[in-house]
Order: sequence, then structure tokens, then C-alpha cells
Amino acid sequence: MRPTTPLIVAGSEVEFIGRDFTPGQEITLSRGDTVLNPEPYVADAEGGLSGTFTLPEDAVPGRHPIVLRASNPSAARIVELKISPQVPLSGEDRFDVAEAPLPQGLYQTAYSAGSDALFVTSAVGRPPVTESALLKVDPHTLEVLAQATPEQVPGYDDQRVFATYGVGVDDANDNVWITNTREDTISVYRQSDLSLVKQFDIGTVPHSRDVIVDTQRGKAYVSATGENYISVFDATSLDFITNIEIASALRGERFVPMSLELDEESGRLFTVSLNTPEAVVIDTENDSVEKVVRLANANRASGVAYDAESERLLVASQGSDNLLYVDLASGEIVHDVPVGAGPLNVAFDTATGLAYVSNRASGTVTVLDREGQIVANLDGGTFPNHVHEDGKGNVFAVNKSRGEDDPQGDHIRRIAPSALQ
Repeated sequence: MRPTTPLIVAGSEVEFIGRDFTPGQEITLSRGDTVLNPEPYVADAEGGLSGTFTLPEDAVPGRHPIVLRASNPSAARIVELKISPQVPLSGEDRFDVAEAPLPQGLYQTAYSAGSDALFVTSAVGRPPVTESALLKVDPHTLEVLAQATPEQVPGYDDQRVFATYGVGVDDANDNVWITNTREDTISVYRQSDLSLVKQFDIGTVPHSRDVIVDTQRGKAYVSATGENYISVFDATSLDFITNIEIASALRGERFVPMSLELDEESGRLFTVSLNTPEAVVIDTENDSVEKVVRLANANRASGVAYDAESERLLVASQGSDNLLYVDLASGEIVHDVPVGAGPLNVAFDTATGLAYVSNRASGTVTVLDREGQIVANLDGGTFPNHVHEDGKGNVFAVNKSRGEDDPQGDHIRRIAPSALQ
């Protein structure tokens, strides 16, 4: 059984579906001593089940065990239900937000200081993906300056392309690195005209997610989500260098890398694990693991940022709906802040000392200061997906739509404190 309601908070009406029951089996759900459905649900002729129940208004955010009891025949099991925090909109008057629609299927952005341009990826639907683009956007007007369509994947007759997902810029070589997640590979485009420089072979990086370029050391790093390593490439020759394997500090567990963050000055690369409550510090001089950091109260971590001034790692976790401020030296959790439902990514802006979190399920972008205080919780439209800073006080947020007829989806927002505008 699993809920299908995208946002579950106290007082929510929760829709769910289930399968593999015995036809005619009667099912009751309980949260603690409270029965959620006074009348039992009954499995249909195919053993399927669907229904709704209402959470109490006093339900506390967190992960709750729901006891499922069945009769005719008797059975029982426990399923987990995540109740998200309700963070109201606030602080709109403290920020200037400009927005513009872009092509459907927005995923990530990356700002190039060298060309003063924003590069945005988009991919529509599930495999085979036939509609995708790499966009070059003016960061001041948010207008599309150029657009490239990825090449078709050879060997197929369904028109699938090397769809674009993750993006990283290399100003030293005038390149843009792209992850072709669905095809387990990467590609490189020219910043100036979006011409294809190199399309890597399928399987080069399994489920490639994020890519980031260390221009000082001339290397590109790609997270292999689903595996336990980060792949390294020469940013000039575009040759593969090595895989950095990350061993979990938890016995019997597997570290699965997600977002990437780089501090070029110190030569440290950071990532977090989707599968375990851990972050890792990688030394980019010799491409080795420097330190694995345990993350208390992190569930399905996905986003990571770094505040070099305070030497704190910021971790957004979609399973625990929070942002953690982690002291790297001690591993201590300095702040643990509920930010909304399903936070996917976090960006830290050094110009203002503010962190921005994209909360996909609650449709918000939460802004926090170094003390872990929420200074604003802004409307992010449908499914906020990614946030990225330009180092000048601006943060760019993109969101995804429910479909092509969703007026609140597939927008880019430029967000900055009002005093900077």
C-alpha cells in the first residue's frame, strides 16, 4: 500500500492504493490507537485496493508507522507514512522575484560568470524521451538566447534523444557539461553557440545525475546515482580519469551519491547519499575520500551546499523535509530546520549569506540565514526542482509542470533580496 497524495500534512485527506491482496479481503488502517477507516476497505476482484482517510489535525510531522490489519484471511503489516511540516508563505516583501516561462520539462540551471549566461536543461516525460533541450538564457532578462536539441540515440527507431538533466559550466574551456541520465552517459557542448563538442558512449556513467567542473584543477566530476562512486574526467581532453568509490561508514549499507558541491579554493568536493544518512568530503587534488560524515535526522538526502565562511555543509533531505547545517570539523548538526515537503536541492549565496531550498512537494522556495532562521518562504510554482546561485546575490530557481497545460509550471525565477536590486 502507498499514498498517492503528493502533499501530506496534518488534517490532510490521504488517497492511497494497494495491490496483491486476496479478493474480498477486508483492511483496516490504524495510527497508534486511532483507527483511520471505521468501515473496512475491501479488496476488489483483482486484489486491488484504493481509498482515502483523513489525518487528525494534531498529527505531528515526521515518519509514522501505520498498522494495516486484514481479515478473511488474517494478515498484518506496518507501512510508513510521512507527514510533512506546514511552513506558511512569508517574506515576499523582502525579495524581488522575476520570472519567465521556459520550454517544458525544466531540470537544472548553471551560471557561467565567463559568458554571463545561464544554462538550463529540460527533458519531457519518461523514456523513451523524445523532447529535450539545452537552453542558454540571459540572466538579466530571462530570455532564451539559444537552444540546442540533443542528438538522437543510435540503434532505436523511437526517436529518443540524449536528453539533458544535470548541468555544469567550465569557463576555462568555454564548455557546458551535461548528464544524459536516462542513457547512462554525459555530453559536452560549447558555451558560445551550444554546438556539441562530445557525446560520450552509452553506459559511461550509470544514471549520471549531477556534474560539476573544477576549473582550477581541470577536472569534471559526475555522480553515478544508484552506484557508489563519482566519475572523474579531464576537462580539457575530455578523457575519463577514474572513479572515486565511496564506502559507507554504516555496516552493510551502500553510499549512493546525489548532488555535488565544490569549494575550488580548498580543493574539496561534497556530496550526500540518498541511501544512507551520510555526506562525504573528497580531496580533488588526489581524487580520494577525505572524510565521511554521519547525518543525524537525514532521510533520503539529495541536495548539498557549502558555506566556506562558517565551514558548514548544508544538506536538504526529501525524506525528512529538513535542512541540516553541519559543522564539518566535528560532524555536529548545528541547525535542523523543517523547510517544507520534499526538499530536493539547496543553494548557498556567499554574497548574502542566505540559503535557498527548493521544496518540490510543497511548491515553495525557503530562504534561510546562517542562524538557521527562515527569512522567507516564497511561492515556487508547481514542483520546484532546482536552485542555483550566481555569486552576485541572485539565485535562479526552476520548476517542473504537471503537463503542458499547467500555467504555474516550467518557469524560471530570479530571486534576490530587495536591497540588492
